[in-house]
Amino acid sequence: MSNKIVIKNIFWDVDGVLANLDHAYFRFLTEHPNYKEKYKDLKWEDLPKALPIDPKFGSLELTSHPTMGKELNVDFCHNSGDIYFDRPLYPNVVEVLKELNAKGYLQLTMSSGFNAEIKRKMIADTLGEELSFVHIEVVEHQKSTKDASHGKAMVGEKEQRIIDCLQKYNLKPEESVLVDDRIFNCETALKVGMHTVRCTPGFTTPTPDNLKFDAEVKNVVEFKQWLENNTTLD
Repeated sequence: MSNKIVIKNIFWDVDGVLANLDHAYFRFLTEHPNYKEKYKDLKWEDLPKALPIDPKFGSLELTSHPTMGKELNVDFCHNSGDIYFDRPLYPNVVEVLKELNAKGYLQLTMSSGFNAEIKRKMIADTLGEELSFVHIEVVEHQKSTKDASHGKAMVGEKEQRIIDCLQKYNLKPEESVLVDDRIFNCETALKVGMHTVRCTPGFTTPTPDNLKFDAEVKNVVEFKQWLENNTTLD
């Protein structure tokens, strides 16, 4: 009898796992008229210096900037034009997700944004027709908390959103896995009884020693290998 855990459903975080949000951030700082003079000499490898990574996030966030967090986030979300949508898929994402779909896994996104429709469009455009089988789910910040600042009340609203999605698709949390780069999202999945894999293809900080996820991988290929070696669909 197999001692592998049963996983049937995969909740993907898009930004930072499937798509390169760091790329959009770099373009934003170096090309937006409000910031390009300040960051005209910024090198790609120094992006975490411009946007210090808050340990509770574990990955780049505009709101983590010590003095301009709110301003940066508003301009990026509402005043950056095509830069907001420029989040190229990481290598092998299309191939891996198509393979998992062929094997029978249900795949969903688990994303958030200040405007759900705009974020949903961005995700649909980013994934493209080849990945149209992925169900796009988005939580809209300001509809669930008075303070829309990223990170404040986010765990509570993400927790409820995951529960809502599990109920919507009639899924068991113990048969589902969240793949995310942000530490507080991974913690949230654990709270609702899901499996959690932290995937870190972009700029990230180490996971705190007191947190234990099912696995940590660098990209979707490594995640697929973990899935094949440690889980079963049946």
